[in-house]
Amino acid sequence: MNQRMPTLLYIDDDDALARLVDRGLTRRGYKVVHAASGEEGLERIRRAGAEGGIDVVALDQYMPGLDGLETLEQIMAIPDAPPVVFVTASQDSSIAVTALKAGAADYLVKDVRGDFIPLLHVAAEGALRQAELQRARDEAEAEIHASRDRYAALAAERELLLREVNHRVGNSLQIIASLLHLQASSAAQEEVKAALTNAMGRVAAVAQVHRRLYTSQDLKSVVLNQYLDSLLEDLRRSAEGDRMSRLTLKAEPIEIDPDRAVAVGIIVNELVMNAVKYAYPDGAGPIHVELISQGDDLLLSIADNGVGDNVKADPRSTGMGQRIVAAMASKLDASVERDPAHPGTRIVLKFGRMPAAPGKTSTAAAS
Repeated sequence: MNQRMPTLLYIDDDDALARLVDRGLTRRGYKVVHAASGEEGLERIRRAGAEGGIDVVALDQYMPGLDGLETLEQIMAIPDAPPVVFVTASQDSSIAVTALKAGAADYLVKDVRGDFIPLLHVAAEGALRQAELQRARDEAEAEIHASRDRYAALAAERELLLREVNHRVGNSLQIIASLLHLQASSAAQEEVKAALTNAMGRVAAVAQVHRRLYTSQDLKSVVLNQYLDSLLEDLRRSAEGDRMSRLTLKAEPIEIDPDRAVAVGIIVNELVMNAVKYAYPDGAGPIHVELISQGDDLLLSIADNGVGDNVKADPRSTGMGQRIVAAMASKLDASVERDPAHPGTRIVLKFGRMPAAPGKTSTAAAS
């Protein structure tokens, strides 16, 4: 397909020189349009959409009415103005600097015989190439901005959907936990009541994470002190709540990812319920949950002042809680140790703020 012949608008009050430019550039593949004044040239550029586009302008400096620099200033104010080659008979270099600063794409000195026409052709070609490159840059930048806007819109929509999913999942799990609570409250057998209460705590631990994610500004992390505070409040409202009047929490505002927060919550639920069931056979007693940072690691401890290792000999224990703690500790790549110096039972878990690198094994022990 043949390329369109570029159109050059030559603005100059010298009709004879304009005819020379017309002949010289027509031979070089240009269509030349002449305007005899700055005002006429500006009007022609503004009408370009209706009468055919102007691709490049050659603008003379000295003209009656608007001179070249004044015309150049007004051309640059027109949206999508064509590139301008500034033409003058003056040898004063300061004019070139002024014209280029005002927005001219190039500058050349003319003569009355038309010997400058080959140079004008070269300057026009260069101005067209420069304008094409600028258009390509503008289009690329516009596409980048549009892509960023589309990505931001998609990210906002995704975040909204994730919040809605967390909201619905959290609500559904909370309903299940409430049903388990009602069932536990009405159970006649202590073993059934304890099993239902444990199940309720496990479901509540997961539900709390989803509720936290729904209300949080950050969908990628959970603040552990807030999460554990809500989790322990759920436990206080459980069927065993009357035995948790002295359940306390001391935790730093540490953020971890939601999956690991679930594991922490389930561990806390299991060990607190273990202490409630076995530490104080004659009634309620203090149970303390603590979470602190130690360098790059986190220390989680659940402690009571009860009967201590006698829990292992309790015939009511099924070992389910121990297996759950061990599984969640493995998920955290955590070590699990019993503090032998503590009166009663104190279980300490140590794990990293971030998931362990692939290949690292956990040192979880039975609790």
